[in-house]
Amino acid sequence: MTPEREAKIKRVLNHRQNGLVVVMENVHDPHNISAVMRTCDAVGVQEIFVLTTAITRHKKFGKNSSASAAGWLTIHQYDDTKACMDAVRQRCEKIYATHLGVESHSLYDLDLTQRVALVFGNEHAGVTDECLKYCDGNFIIPQVGMVQSLNISVACAITLYEALRQRQIAGFYDGQARLPESEWTSLADKWGLQQEE
Repeated sequence: MTPEREAKIKRVLNHRQNGLVVVMENVHDPHNISAVMRTCDAVGVQEIFVLTTAITRHKKFGKNSSASAAGWLTIHQYDDTKACMDAVRQRCEKIYATHLGVESHSLYDLDLTQRVALVFGNEHAGVTDECLKYCDGNFIIPQVGMVQSLNISVACAITLYEALRQRQIAGFYDGQARLPESEWTSLADKWGLQQEE
């Protein structure tokens, strides 16, 4: 491994955000899944939860626009909502869903420096009522057009870059590792980084 490659891996690992998690519920289109994965990698999200209760479990990831981003992410697959959301709750203080509801808040009112999970639903039906029961609140991305919806991959990108903005201001991308040491080391080994004795 070249010194440049080693330095890049260390830099990427040190920018991975502990406690910033994405949940995709019944997202059908593999292009959307791949685009979300690429955005997650770009902003330092390490863990993605893929929940499939109304569609068939996805067999593989990363063939389309992710440009192999799936290989750099930790992907958890579930077909049971409670099991999935219980696992998410172990990692995060707050769980917010994109949902047009009466009590929805603007994305820009959320504190995304917390340990937070962001839930994105199916392209047509959105987040299910069952999944919403496990969420602490709903958020919307402000829009002023006639159509009040965005493609899931676009909505995810906007949301994650707001999280990145808030976390940059808070110093979360200062180059110091945010992942637990054991997870950092495990990923480093998986990615081929030779650890010093």
